[in-house]
Amino acid sequence: MGQAKIYYDSDADLGVLSNKKIVFLGFGNQGSAQAQNLRDSGISNDQILIANRVDSYAETAKSKGFHVEHDFSTAAEVADVLFILIPDQVQPRVFNEQFSPKMKSNATIVVASGYNVFFNLLKFQPGQDVVMVAPRMIGSSVRSLHEKGRGFPCFVSVEQDGTGKGLDAALALSRAIGATKQGAIASSVREETVMDLFAEQALWPNIIMMFREAFNVLKDAGCSDEALCYEMWMSKEPAEIFERAADDGFVAQLKHHSTVSQYGQLSGSLKLEGGAMREHFKDILYNQILSGKFCEAFSQIEDDLDKEGDTNPLNELYKRSEEMELVKAEKRVRARLAGLL
Repeated sequence: MGQAKIYYDSDADLGVLSNKKIVFLGFGNQGSAQAQNLRDSGISNDQILIANRVDSYAETAKSKGFHVEHDFSTAAEVADVLFILIPDQVQPRVFNEQFSPKMKSNATIVVASGYNVFFNLLKFQPGQDVVMVAPRMIGSSVRSLHEKGRGFPCFVSVEQDGTGKGLDAALALSRAIGATKQGAIASSVREETVMDLFAEQALWPNIIMMFREAFNVLKDAGCSDEALCYEMWMSKEPAEIFERAADDGFVAQLKHHSTVSQYGQLSGSLKLEGGAMREHFKDILYNQILSGKFCEAFSQIEDDLDKEGDTNPLNELYKRSEEMELVKAEKRVRARLAGLL
């Protein structure tokens, strides 16, 4: 695939949103940020409705001056545009049961994550537009950057063009939340989902494993818990490196390191052939992600994720991870230095 098309403010017409009732399903980090940005962009507060169950998020929405509706059927009936901004694992149940049957046949449905659309877990009517507007930053940054007059990276796509005007709506909504100021990148739910799941299931598990084994080797070599924790992550040096990579370039940021560091990292990485790792990554991509195997397995445990204790599979994974020497050592260090951290 060649270079992606990038859309800017000049490509989007906010007039497309005139007189549209825009409903946000969920007022968490992304819902709060995007709804406030939308209002700041000139969309009338009366056009915006927050659909949220009775909880602290709903109270926060009210405190910020938004209209809140706890009855999802009522919110669904009035929505010309619906932002689905609740966790992936609960979207099919909430949307398919409480929103989809009541929504207008020509409504625009907006997702910020491609997961449920890519795996066909949401039920749409054929005349509806289904678009993705997916900021690549956490909600607090989406909000703070907009307040500073800056944009943020975002993916945009049209997955179902029921009205024939899906792209117009997607771009108008992207501009309204502040995404086209820096440039909204044309993408797809397939691309977004593949990259997201690949990072979560291939890239970061291997990074965690490498930190774990490096910690063990260095500890066996006589390094202290305190020195290891600070050298490897608690000093925040890795975060600074990634920030430099974002600003200067993935490899170019090395020039901020010592000459010894530069030589060691470049010569060491170029010696690694990577073939076995590449095959491992391809196996995860094709046989775990694109095959739908992970999605099927995850769907079987979704209800258990709301449970307490060890019956929640995520809690069980955290419990197992606590047996890592790295985790045990970090707890000892943090307890010892509690007053200084």
